[in-house]
Amino acid sequence: MPVKIREGIVKTDFLIAGGGISGLQAAYTAAQKGIKVVVAEKADTRRSGCGANGNDHFACYIPECHGDDFELVVRQMNQTIDGGPWQDPTMLRLWLSRTYEVVQLWESLGINMRPTGKWNFEGHSMPGNQKYHLKFDGHNQKPALTAAAKKNGAVIMNKTLLTDVLVNSEGRVIGAIGVDISEDEPEMVIFQAKAVLIAAGSATRLYPGITPAYMFNDSGCPANTGDGHAMAYRAGARLANLEMAGGHAGPRYFARGGKGTWIGLTSDINGQCITPYQDKPSRENGDIASDIWPGSYRDRMQAGTGPTYMNCTRTSDADLDYMLHDGFVSEGIDSITDNLEQNNIDLRKSMIEFGSYNIGLSTQGIDIDVHAMSSVPGLYAAGNVVGNVKGNLAGAAVMGMVAAESAAEYVKTVADEDVSDHPLIRERQELYSAIMDRNEGAYWKEAASTLQNIMNDYCGLNIRSEAMLTAGLTYLRQLKKSAYDQLYAENSHEFMRVLEVLDLMDVGEPMFLMALNRKETRPPHKRADYTYTNMLLNDKFQTIEKHGDQVTLDFRKRF
Repeated sequence: MPVKIREGIVKTDFLIAGGGISGLQAAYTAAQKGIKVVVAEKADTRRSGCGANGNDHFACYIPECHGDDFELVVRQMNQTIDGGPWQDPTMLRLWLSRTYEVVQLWESLGINMRPTGKWNFEGHSMPGNQKYHLKFDGHNQKPALTAAAKKNGAVIMNKTLLTDVLVNSEGRVIGAIGVDISEDEPEMVIFQAKAVLIAAGSATRLYPGITPAYMFNDSGCPANTGDGHAMAYRAGARLANLEMAGGHAGPRYFARGGKGTWIGLTSDINGQCITPYQDKPSRENGDIASDIWPGSYRDRMQAGTGPTYMNCTRTSDADLDYMLHDGFVSEGIDSITDNLEQNNIDLRKSMIEFGSYNIGLSTQGIDIDVHAMSSVPGLYAAGNVVGNVKGNLAGAAVMGMVAAESAAEYVKTVADEDVSDHPLIRERQELYSAIMDRNEGAYWKEAASTLQNIMNDYCGLNIRSEAMLTAGLTYLRQLKKSAYDQLYAENSHEFMRVLEVLDLMDVGEPMFLMALNRKETRPPHKRADYTYTNMLLNDKFQTIEKHGDQVTLDFRKRF
């Protein structure tokens, strides 16, 4: 029996794939601009994405706190976790210059940006520099933004994932295909839209996790599986920097983000600091060691000098209490506090081993311009799915706002186009029906674990080479063919997992191609057969785009 297509096309001006921070900010802004907005969210916008449970740092420039020397601010921000070489300088300036607008807006929406009663900046900065990471209480950020977007008139469709962007013969966006997974049987939903924003977040679960048997023990959102990267790539959008995948860090086997919330020192087994940045714990300064050397935990283990610890034994009782019962709550990682209490671990006496978590794509993805538009007309992107903008929470919020402002103007210039007979709809219905109709075959976990092993063994962060990458790409393509022929699902939940795995395969393939094409070593990309760094590629990003069966790889200058 074919998978049902819902009667009636959902028509809107602006369709948003993903209800994370960037998606909700875009929905709020676009609805304020008076255009019709629909948000399609795989889970529930009140608790989804990397900011699902909260955040406690918001990178921003507030003139009354930081002064009028914006050039100094840009230089110093570039030395933090929200700067660095894998971001266009123009985009850094753009999102940083507009952060104060978002801070003020969020405060008006009931998100406590000043829990101490004043603008308070802590952590994530080099010693001696100004601090730009506003310490706020973001535990309610998702419910607050959801309520604000709906109040402005945005329509939110939870339990609805977008699977493909629809483009016309000219290559312009005209809609999308979605799937409602709220009931036991999946139902296809067809959208007609003048503009689409991809805000589907990062790509996790592409590599084995720190505890492979527990696939969802992840420092990010395990539901963020590269859906947006894959949709954009299939639609012909240019992607950037996929070969420069990275990871996060935190308690070694209890994968949680928020390493900047800890008030301690990154230390060796004897409690000695491994970097010169701090010599005593400081709530104000934090510990920037893992921002400067994010791979330190993996590197030290491989070199035999690890393990590496978060050492809070010299942290004051007041700062420990604040960290465990305020900071962790704001960041949404208070499960760490619960775990410590359940296991009678006293941080005043015991160090906590930290580790590098599974590799993923966060701020490696869709290449956008200053209007947040991709190379496909009418297709926008914001948040962790973007490949040339960082800024984490702040960058996501600002670029979501920019995308909405740009789309509100763009939709005035194009006409609606009927999507009912788009050939991709029938193609997807046939595929989805085959997955649901099979009585036996391969389970999604089999394909997922095989993919993770291929990515880790042949395109991991330890070492790469043409022979390894070529072999891995061959295995990946064989796996992909088998997956299309054999994967099956018994209900909507399993069906969603199947689609996630297929999307991850569509992300893994361009990663292999880009790693093959980058014939140099430039951390975190290490080639055994090209051990030098090609200086001609300094200040350049590698890009990839696909049109039909034709794949184009290039290096472009940063702008």
